[in-house]
Amino acid sequence: MIRVLYFASFRERLNIDSEQVQPEGIGDVASLLRLLRQREGVWSEIFAEDQIVMMAVNQEMVDLYAPVKDGDEVALFPPVTGG
Repeated sequence: MIRVLYFASFRERLNIDSEQVQPEGIGDVASLLRLLRQREGVWSEIFAEDQIVMMAVNQEMVDLYAPVKDGDEVALFPPVTGG
């Protein structure tokens, strides 16, 4: 299983802070986001291809093409701004 964590406004809008996802068909972060986008509704809005999503695999910041495998933890959060 891949543990997916949602933070900040993602957690609020999705009304979920984490879940377990089957690793079949998921080879990288991009394929995980495609899977989440297919859920439609707010999921397809948050994870749309034109949206900026920050991501970490096993607590290391990564890009869309970072590999993801069974047992990994993937954190997804919106971009943060300071002020």
